[in-house]
Amino acid sequence: MSKRLFPYLLLAPTLIFLAGFTYFPLVRSLVDSLYDSRLATDNPPFVGLDNFVRLFQDRVFWLSVVNNLIYILVTVVPGIILALTLAVWLAQNTRLNRLLRAAFFFPTIIPLVSAATLWTFIFIPNLGLLDYYLAKIAGPMCVNYLGMGKSALFALALVGVWKFAGYYMLFFLAALQGLPASPREAALMEGASGRQVFWYITLPLLRPTLNFVIIIALVYSITQIDHVAIMTQGGPNNASSVLLYYIQDLANNSHDFGKASAATFFTVMALFVISILNLRTLEKGVHYER
Repeated sequence: MSKRLFPYLLLAPTLIFLAGFTYFPLVRSLVDSLYDSRLATDNPPFVGLDNFVRLFQDRVFWLSVVNNLIYILVTVVPGIILALTLAVWLAQNTRLNRLLRAAFFFPTIIPLVSAATLWTFIFIPNLGLLDYYLAKIAGPMCVNYLGMGKSALFALALVGVWKFAGYYMLFFLAALQGLPASPREAALMEGASGRQVFWYITLPLLRPTLNFVIIIALVYSITQIDHVAIMTQGGPNNASSVLLYYIQDLANNSHDFGKASAATFFTVMALFVISILNLRTLEKGVHYER
């Protein structure tokens, strides 16, 4: 009997944490979404799916969804490409490469709130570093990057890429160091160019790591919103509002916990579906060494 229970005892801490910090909050958000908390009573009335109806009729919600999709596109894709490029360039274990790895990884250890404050000074119109150096090329500049609807979201995306590309780079570096050398050496002996070796041998072997990094990047692009609160507060006119900031604003400012719970459940389910689709797509043709 003890032998049968031993595996479950080993898994118990993980299962407890999963139940307490993953499954319970998800179920609680679903339950809370069925009640209307706007009346500020101890026993909010049961309203069924009315909170979801109100959510889907909210123009700001759909604007936040679109903004989040754009933010994912302009952070995940450039961030992963940059991380993979840096990993390939710095794969050789030389002293200079070790220094460069540390330099590119450094933004990762800076709290996102501190990074947002730093970049806010960089984006200050006419006084920030960005306008200062652009003025040397194109003349005097006075662009309010965080105050214009067309540029605010992309300014936030730039912070996201700067913050997390070095983190993704570490995964690719570890994967590159673990790849077998024989396939690449054989291809080079057959006359393949370095570019051909990368596209047809190295990149396919990196697909399991690429799969993992994409999932992590998707999660970060939805959950890491500290810089939105610091730099734009979702403005101007909700042009940089993303899903998690929209939920936070509903809960903290409007105190509409039922609608915020409905948006939370929708976001978690959407992230779950995207992750499953991503896994099924990238797992095709993946070979794992045993």
